[in-house]
Amino acid sequence: QLVESGGGLAQSGGSLTLSCAASGINSNYYAVAWFRQAPGKAREGVSCISPDNRVTYYTDSLKGRFAPSRNNDIDTWYLRMSSLGPEDTAVYYCAARLLSYCPYDFDYWGQGTQVTISA
Repeated sequence: QLVESGGGLAQSGGSLTLSCAASGINSNYYAVAWFRQAPGKAREGVSCISPDNRVTYYTDSLKGRFAPSRNNDIDTWYLRMSSLGPEDTAVYYCAARLLSYCPYDFDYWGQGTQVTISA
């Protein structure tokens, strides 16, 4: 089970850090990705971090503003988001898969956390 937290309302230019807490899996062996879905738009891949901390960006334009990380000791992954703008408003999801690299499809999904950025 994956549970996201850390979403909320922020102002343009601000930062937020999302968390994804896992239960029932050994996070040491999972690739974990972040996706987002804005109202009326298709789901978009953000980034992924492999078990050995290699980072893949599914959307290159987010590189430099969004950074995934992990803490295997507490089975938690993070997405640090900075220089936020209204275009970043979306529901953010974490997803996990038992793989040593970052794929494009995942087996486990969280319920999502809403991020709203005001202009």
